[in-house]
Amino acid sequence: MDSGTADAGTEPWDGTAIPLEEHGNRVDEGPYAPCAHVGNGAQACETLEPSGFDLSACDPAALAQVPSVGIYRALTREVRGLTDGGTEVSLASIGFGLWDNGEASTLSNQPLVTQQTGDGQFFLAMRRATPPLGASMALAGCQAPKPGVITGCYVRCNQGAFSRSGTFEAHRMTWPEGESESSGGLTLRAEAPVSVGGMVADVYVTKAHAYVVSISQFGVGGGLTVFDVSDPAHPVFKTSIHIPGDSYWNGVWAQGDALYIASSVSGVIVYDITEPGAPAFIRSLPSGLFGVHTVLVHGERLYTTNNEGRTDVFDVRVPLEPVQLTSIALAEEYSFGGPHDLFVHEDRLYISNAQGGYSIMDISDLEDVRHLGQYSYPDVYSHHSAVGTFAGRTIAFEGGEFESSHLRVLDVTDPANIVKIGEHRKRPATSIHNLILQGDRLYIAWYHEGLRVLDVSNPTRPREVAHFNTYRETDPGRTDGLFQGAFGVRVPGDGFIYVAESARGLLIFEQP
Repeated sequence: MDSGTADAGTEPWDGTAIPLEEHGNRVDEGPYAPCAHVGNGAQACETLEPSGFDLSACDPAALAQVPSVGIYRALTREVRGLTDGGTEVSLASIGFGLWDNGEASTLSNQPLVTQQTGDGQFFLAMRRATPPLGASMALAGCQAPKPGVITGCYVRCNQGAFSRSGTFEAHRMTWPEGESESSGGLTLRAEAPVSVGGMVADVYVTKAHAYVVSISQFGVGGGLTVFDVSDPAHPVFKTSIHIPGDSYWNGVWAQGDALYIASSVSGVIVYDITEPGAPAFIRSLPSGLFGVHTVLVHGERLYTTNNEGRTDVFDVRVPLEPVQLTSIALAEEYSFGGPHDLFVHEDRLYISNAQGGYSIMDISDLEDVRHLGQYSYPDVYSHHSAVGTFAGRTIAFEGGEFESSHLRVLDVTDPANIVKIGEHRKRPATSIHNLILQGDRLYIAWYHEGLRVLDVSNPTRPREVAHFNTYRETDPGRTDGLFQGAFGVRVPGDGFIYVAESARGLLIFEQP
């Protein structure tokens, strides 16, 4: 299973650790560039021209060396005025994609209305044609401090009026500087595109078949694609399923002859995979107006994250006939954002509760579920986790989502006193996504950073031992969005690693 072994650590570690201070995902280090937008009224938003920025301290010679193609993710920083006269700093991110092959260049996934690049200039502007009506934005480059990085200023307008402005630091989403495609013996053995369209989101492997689900993107619906992987180096397409109007399938799991798919419309869709290459619809488990985001099977229970803020629990001793046992709703102080993903270890349920933080529940008695503890921080978005036992301590590997989200290692032995004891970061403009713990190896689908494998035998010092850069700017279907690249990862124990890649489909690696 995906929950680690009884005691997963192999490196000599006595279970002691120095608590680490929590700084959040991003630390404000001040403005990114010595420039500024100089207007704040309707006139400043009418033309969105470079003349609206003070670029006198910028470096045109460095900007002249910036390639005029590529996909970038930009960290943004703006200072907002408050009604009491004070100010606050807001940190976020945007993306832009530049092309010279006839494909439309974009800013925040919207076509550019202005692009001035080359000859020491770097200026982009877009006007959104869909709600919020009249929204527009412009970026003015200022400096290029190192290859693949541009800094500058931006302005946002709404309904033709100034909204806000700030500075940015944009990172080109090529492979991290100095890295090759792969390391640590990770070898790509097969690549299989999905056939239903949309954006690939998750994979589950059972009965020598890979079940790949995808979500709708830009009006193209998602669904399920099935591959026979009895020979993982040569996957064979078996079938695909697409249901019009029900095309956001984000998670998948299996138990026996049952396949469970998380749907934003139908809740949980149950398929019979007695014939693994030909799933047969059995029923759906409705879950309110907004459906289900993720599914997890542990033992004889199916856990689902209800998009209305609940965790629903089903008895699946008869896998094709789930019986609901209970719904778990966190108290209001822990529930902001709703459950995004789940993990079960021993008698505890670990809920990644988005902006509500990371909560731990005692589920030894489903008639008396108790909240044991929570971990949070100012810019929290708890997304996914994996939990195991190391040197007699219960250790959670917790990951967030959105820019600068990374791996946190938490000692959760005492849920009322959760302590951070380790962390692992990648580029600040990218985001971690899903995790799988197998013994002392942690397999991470890290969006733009691809597949990352960490040795966590000493949880206080996660050490990267292998990687594969799955993300390529030129793959069809790439956008300038944050959620691109490696989405899901499975390690079913057949000697291979299966990765759901947003644009490339199913990637199968030989396990080193």
